[in-house]
Amino acid sequence: VDRAVEHGLKMAAEGAHIIDVGGESTRPGAEAVTAEEELRRVIPVIEQLRRKSEVIVSIDTAKSEVARAAIRAGALIVNDVTGGRGDEEMMPLIAETKSAFIIMHMQGTPQTMQIAPQYTNVVSEVSDFFRQQYARAIVYNIDTMAIAFDPGIGFGKTLEHNLELLAQLERLRACDRPMVIGVSRKSFLGKLINSAQVSDRLAPAVALTSLLRTRGADVLRVHDVKENVNALKVTEAILQRAK
Repeated sequence: VDRAVEHGLKMAAEGAHIIDVGGESTRPGAEAVTAEEELRRVIPVIEQLRRKSEVIVSIDTAKSEVARAAIRAGALIVNDVTGGRGDEEMMPLIAETKSAFIIMHMQGTPQTMQIAPQYTNVVSEVSDFFRQQYARAIVYNIDTMAIAFDPGIGFGKTLEHNLELLAQLERLRACDRPMVIGVSRKSFLGKLINSAQVSDRLAPAVALTSLLRTRGADVLRVHDVKENVNALKVTEAILQRAK
């Protein structure tokens, strides 16, 4: 817990606006953990971050039980890799607590998603999913201004699917809501540069962060905060002068 909190505070000091706290790995092939174990891992971290910092905390979970406890502990955002499909109580909880909600697209589950992902048209299908979940959120009376969408790069997508989604980011924008993108340290970067070393993915990820900001990404989920923040400072300086 102490190491996690220290890392979160370091990221906030380096310029992160949101710290995303998760207690269950969603890497391809990762095994699920119980709600009890997830709670044991995340709640002490959230409580300490909220005591020691003003940074916004997001809870990365697909379980409404974990989300509820995290919100009580101070989390303001629920980041759900199932986009509200994994737990039928998630959307009612979001509405009840007036939390912000990141709806992510994933084909399959972390255990199965990279076995053989298939789409007829990945951009259209992800876009349709966003609109369907947005409509569901309205039925549950979730504040539409508190919704953001994440295409789930690497979550049930091949290299080509990932590239197609990133190349057509604006086509994915649903109902004029913010777009959240996470590409940091993901394996498709290693495939593009022909390297199995995770450390080699830093430069491509930073370059992609800047490019995606110019293409419409509103929130960027990264591991290496300082490097990405510095890249975005330069990108924003240029974008401001291009208006």
